[in-house]
Amino acid sequence: MAQKSDEQLLADHLTGVAGAFDCLVARYAHELYGFLCRFVADKSAAEDLVQETFVQVHLSAATFDPRRSFRPWIYTIAANKARDHLRTHGRRQQYSLDSAGQNEGAAPSQTVTAPDTPAPELLDAEQRRQFVRQLIARMPEHLRLILMLGYFQQLPYAEIATILDIPVGTVKSRLHAAVGHFARLWRAHTRAGSSVER
Repeated sequence: MAQKSDEQLLADHLTGVAGAFDCLVARYAHELYGFLCRFVADKSAAEDLVQETFVQVHLSAATFDPRRSFRPWIYTIAANKARDHLRTHGRRQQYSLDSAGQNEGAAPSQTVTAPDTPAPELLDAEQRRQFVRQLIARMPEHLRLILMLGYFQQLPYAEIATILDIPVGTVKSRLHAAVGHFARLWRAHTRAGSSVER
């Protein structure tokens, strides 16, 4: 069963084949968790959203068009669940640089970089990862989402276009804008860190 395509597994699930859905969960749970964790910046919420995504896949399985690809479909569901979560709960729960990801319940004011935080190039690998998450969490939702899909999940442009329901050309331009936005945030912090060092 592990050799079957996603689309075949979903079709098997619809006909009642035991283990088919479990195989899809095993295939995508970790990947979706990473995506959702970065997007909503809340590990606990990301776990819940992964479960909600698979519940929706189960409930909507009969509506899936077998001529299409499963992966963009499940990402569309996950992204919609994440957007709903952010609209309902806002972006209060952010990664904190000093907590190495353990303080997701901190208020935004507690996650803004403190003046004595060293410049990014002076951080160790784990601190740098947390710092990147912190910057991404400050980006506008549409730029954050496309950065997650294009750079962290490394999905092809065509799949991102399907997930977001936009033309491939818009994917490219929006991804370029997202990278530029992130770079500006990074440079601003680097300059702030450098001025403190002096």
